[in-house]
Amino acid sequence: MSTTNKKMSMGQRLAYAFGAFGNDAFYGLLSGYLIVFITSHLFNTGNKALDNHMISLVTLIIMILRIVELFIDPFIGNAIDRTKTKWGHFRPWVVIGGTISAVLLLLLFTSLGGLYAKNAFVYLVVFAIMYITMDIFYSFKDVGFWSMLPSLTTDSREREKTATFARFGSTIGGGLVGVLVMPAVIYFSATKTTSGDNQGWFVFAAIICTIALVSAWCVGLFTREVNSEIRENKEDTVGVFGVLKAVAQNDQLLWIAIAYLFYGVGNNILCSLEVYYFTYIMGKPTSFSILSTINIFLGMMAAALFPILSKRFSRRAVFTGSLTIMLIAIGLFALSGSNLLMVLASAVLFAFPQQIVFLVVLMIITDSVEYGQWKLGHRDESLSLSIRPLIDKFGGAVSNGVVGQIAIMAGMTTGASASTITAAGRTNFKLMMFAVPALMMVIAIVIFWKKIILTEAKHAEIVAELEKTWGKDLKETDVEATSQVAAKTLKLASPIAGQLMPLAEVNDPTFAMGGLGQGFAIKPSDGKVYAPFDATVRQVFTTRHAVGLVGDNGVVMLIHVGLGTVALKGTGFISYVDTNQRVKKGDQLLEFWQPTIQKAGLDDTVIVTVTNSQSFTDFELTLAPASSVEALTTVMELKRGEG
Repeated sequence: MSTTNKKMSMGQRLAYAFGAFGNDAFYGLLSGYLIVFITSHLFNTGNKALDNHMISLVTLIIMILRIVELFIDPFIGNAIDRTKTKWGHFRPWVVIGGTISAVLLLLLFTSLGGLYAKNAFVYLVVFAIMYITMDIFYSFKDVGFWSMLPSLTTDSREREKTATFARFGSTIGGGLVGVLVMPAVIYFSATKTTSGDNQGWFVFAAIICTIALVSAWCVGLFTREVNSEIRENKEDTVGVFGVLKAVAQNDQLLWIAIAYLFYGVGNNILCSLEVYYFTYIMGKPTSFSILSTINIFLGMMAAALFPILSKRFSRRAVFTGSLTIMLIAIGLFALSGSNLLMVLASAVLFAFPQQIVFLVVLMIITDSVEYGQWKLGHRDESLSLSIRPLIDKFGGAVSNGVVGQIAIMAGMTTGASASTITAAGRTNFKLMMFAVPALMMVIAIVIFWKKIILTEAKHAEIVAELEKTWGKDLKETDVEATSQVAAKTLKLASPIAGQLMPLAEVNDPTFAMGGLGQGFAIKPSDGKVYAPFDATVRQVFTTRHAVGLVGDNGVVMLIHVGLGTVALKGTGFISYVDTNQRVKKGDQLLEFWQPTIQKAGLDDTVIVTVTNSQSFTDFELTLAPASSVEALTTVMELKRGEG
């Protein structure tokens, strides 16, 4: 298979970005506004008790089915990985899933021919079947769409460009649904009420579903998957129980997951109820569009602000400060009444830190990979990183069920308007909208402060410890199975251009004394690091400053860029390889920008050690120290040990 890096055309990049736009617009309709339609318009038999009973049952069914779907998701990923067609792994599922889910979601914005009035039980069964089918096919599309990014190109920079386009498209798509929903629903309604009618909701849903369907087909028709050996899947996807087992063993991952769960449920409940507040408390549903428009731009600003905050403050301070701001915003929101300016100001204040909280949690979860490796002796990268989307989905599922019950409790169901909501209904609504999320966030802060010990400094210490032991825990049988070279004398090439240094001259006692194995060092003249022999990549550190290789020649090698560079947290480094990827001699492994290291006052010496040095003898430099070398120049010889 070809492993050539391939540049993407602007047309492909735009098609993928449009796919992200349609994907998130669809999700916004599904997760936020299907519930609004169900509670406010779907059931209208004239029997209030029966309508409320149906609303309660349907919203609980949605919550249960969305939780059930969490256990199906891993098998969806596994099925996609195993798919082999001439159109690729992912594109068929994007098109098929996008088409079926769009059609089914649109049907859910109807009364199914008034079936519920004829036979409520049959309606509930049909609704449940249609909903879970729609949700599964949407998951096929969603998982396939976001998983296909690495298949579009093997070039890291091209991936970053495409991911940026996609993030922009998804932000606009998800946000635009909130901007347009109420004005569009009211505009297309036959009866002009503050919440529209069935016709208005159906037309709006038809527009969004059509966009989702067309965007899925654009991805299928105008993008191409690049075949590569590195994309071959060698392991089955682990299920939800595997994820939970990994979380239970890693206490830092467990506690950040619990803290994020409380935060996520509270945040989802309040955000889902905002449209109800504008519609039934203020009587100004179209003003919700103003809030949604502001939030689109604020989300982008918050994401840009995060790197600045993370440099000046600890993650604990950023997380606590963000949630404190959100708690203040909840208090102001609760006191705003129908004052539009106060409502907008407090809602915006609540929304602004959300992207920052997301990034803090993502960074801690990412760091917990090394924490778990250090504590447990094995690395659960994919399992650890899968916990965040799992919690996001669970939070969304719970909020769907809760919102339906709150709407019934407050009287915000079919036929209701701002003028019909009683004082008791308003009080109940505000308690659920403000008090419950506030309590959830206080609990999240307490958990974070008491249980999260994985600071940036602690993570740096852990990575340094892992570097010292990397390669030593590899079984001899693993290395022997990889070794394909029988020669007694082996030659090692420099992975980078620069000036040759004996390992003893490195300004770090652990490296200099051979604590991580024998080897050599290079004072680099550029920042490009190449594979010095054919090998399998066994570890890429998340900070991208080091890479571990197991060579076909039996050499287990650690290539470490700089001293103390773990503190840069990946800034100034680009990785071109993934764990378990096969590389040939001369393939680029990573790249770093020397001015970043030097500006931080750190040593940029590249250290190369053979971590299984006990398997070899007679390590000798073939060139004099201080010699200038080009990348892939032979600089050391060693002999394979006997026995």
